[in-house]
Amino acid sequence: MATRTVCQVLQRRFASAAAAVRPPAAEVRSQRNAIFSREQDRQRALYPRIEKIEVSVQGPGLDGTLLIMNKGMSTPLSCARHLTEHHVKSSALALVDGEPWPLHQPLTHSCSLTLLTFKDSDPTLVNQAYWRSCAALLGQVLESAFKDDFTVELLNTPEVPVTSGAFCCDVVLDPQLDSWTPSEESLRSLTRGAQQLIHQDLAWEPLEVAPSVALEVFSHSRIKQEEVEEKAAQHARGKVMLYRCGDHVLLSGNPLVARTGLCSQYEVTALHSLGQGPLGLHRRAQGLSLPLQLQAHHTVWRKLRQRAEKLVEVSGFEEAAPPSQPDPASDQPVVKTPV
Repeated sequence: MATRTVCQVLQRRFASAAAAVRPPAAEVRSQRNAIFSREQDRQRALYPRIEKIEVSVQGPGLDGTLLIMNKGMSTPLSCARHLTEHHVKSSALALVDGEPWPLHQPLTHSCSLTLLTFKDSDPTLVNQAYWRSCAALLGQVLESAFKDDFTVELLNTPEVPVTSGAFCCDVVLDPQLDSWTPSEESLRSLTRGAQQLIHQDLAWEPLEVAPSVALEVFSHSRIKQEEVEEKAAQHARGKVMLYRCGDHVLLSGNPLVARTGLCSQYEVTALHSLGQGPLGLHRRAQGLSLPLQLQAHHTVWRKLRQRAEKLVEVSGFEEAAPPSQPDPASDQPVVKTPV
């Protein structure tokens, strides 16, 4: 027990020292955005001349539709705009030559295209991307919800199935908050933050980059740099996929849906303590959401929410010491109430 206590003290000191040399959160976001935009502009400049590609659109009532689009510039969403307003509003993801493809990612060759929605006969891929996107949205809210003098380190987001009942986002908060447990009002405040982003209908902009670019983007986060190396090793071409939503840049090994506005009912349901990890006290934030095209009656939603409050077990994390007891006095000033 004494050894464990010493390790926890050292971990807290290490985390505090790291926080002391890290720039303010707004400065970090600005730097990440600048690098993302610079690389995005560089990639667009690779296609100085407009070259045409043929896109064969598949789907109900669309088979045989052939679109002539611009290589390296046109996206699946661009193709949807040549069809109907329904395709623009309902499409969440695409298949390009049978492979999942973000709606905002440029097409680089002649291909077949299928636009995917939540009401397809088999919505598995869309549901997975939606759950992943909801977790990304939760991470974005957590990064901006706390006062500037409290650090937030987002960990590798667990990939959990929709059947788990809740999407998850693992995080390490400032060591000063180890004894804090969020109240219902704090969870409601986080929910309001997510709903504001949903109301803005922000795009999840994809950008496939070399690991060196991603390492520069996340130069202030050791845990994210390790994640970059892991994802690059798993990618067939050694690349890394970044996404930008508003001013938030994140990593994702798998596709996200097109935009935040596809979310409808959305609620942050819990923040569980998992135990001490390499960076300090690991926590798992959880939430529940349904897309715009699918709605639940409030009685059904209440039952789903109760399930989403329970800790989602994810293999790969070994719990250590139990978390400290909550300090009610520290609860109220931590989470900013969105304006």
